[in-house]
Amino acid sequence: MGLFTKEIAIDLGTANTIIIYNDKVVVDEPSIVAIERSSGKIIAVGKKAQMMHGKTHENIKTIRPLRGGVIADFHAAEHMIREMIKMIEIRKSWFPPALKMVICIPSGITEVEERAVKDSAEQAGAKEVRLIHEPMAAAIGIGIDVLEPVGNMVIDIGGGTCEIAVIALGGIVNNKSIRIAGDEFDADIEEYMRKQHNINIGQRTAERIKIEVGAALADIDNPPPEYAVHGRDMLTGIPKEVIVNHAEIAHALDKSISKIEAAVLNALEMTPPELAADIFETGIYLAGGGSLLRGLDKRIHLRTKLTVHVAEDPLRAVARGTGIALKNFDKFTFLIK
Repeated sequence: MGLFTKEIAIDLGTANTIIIYNDKVVVDEPSIVAIERSSGKIIAVGKKAQMMHGKTHENIKTIRPLRGGVIADFHAAEHMIREMIKMIEIRKSWFPPALKMVICIPSGITEVEERAVKDSAEQAGAKEVRLIHEPMAAAIGIGIDVLEPVGNMVIDIGGGTCEIAVIALGGIVNNKSIRIAGDEFDADIEEYMRKQHNINIGQRTAERIKIEVGAALADIDNPPPEYAVHGRDMLTGIPKEVIVNHAEIAHALDKSISKIEAAVLNALEMTPPELAADIFETGIYLAGGGSLLRGLDKRIHLRTKLTVHVAEDPLRAVARGTGIALKNFDKFTFLIK
């Protein structure tokens, strides 16, 4: 029956979903679906749906099925997983393959939320589903030997949650999960543009600003060039252009980043002393899209006085770790009864 079993690893993220099959990333799409309101039919998933986001008429709505790392819309999540699995070029056979899945979830979610992920995967055709916590997957993806009796601290800043965990002996010793991450940064930028520049922008534009000129500190090496933002003037209602720089965005994001710093310090306080001694040696590892924010590693270093390493290709570190966990099915993953 091995012929008919296909093993896939899914990093089910609030912002992006990545699927690994045969050790390769085969799907990397935004976690969004477009639905026709009248019939409830799914029109588009992933990049196509992302292009429609904020530009739809009343018969089409775009839904992000995950909020804060958990499933907010069960129906849309199930369809999204199913459509993304269809994107994989699994060799056609007479029988639909039995899917064996490892899915990555935030470490701070409840059993009910875990069950929702498992049920969505089963509805999408999975015969066997295992789950792995995001910080553990990130640590494995970065290349840390998580089974060693050495403490490592991993911070995974995704779209919906920021996961801070201390890992040793193949398990999470203590963790802190806060719902301040990429989406919150986008909301901060939208609010800042409204208050400071009297301009209304959408979530996609805010994300674009974050990528182009986003920073955690005003004083960074190699600052990016200024960026022209287009939106609607709140006074006249006419579209207009505003130029922003990285220092402004650092100011806009300051409050949210301070909350992440506080959570990191809180996690360090809760760490057993022997592991704290290890973390002094090994430092802190950053993964997830949020770790690409310019100067974030420097800011955390200034606050904690610890060495901060940013993972290579941090966007896919969690997905890579989930793929490795798929091969070691019983070692790193867990089952929900």
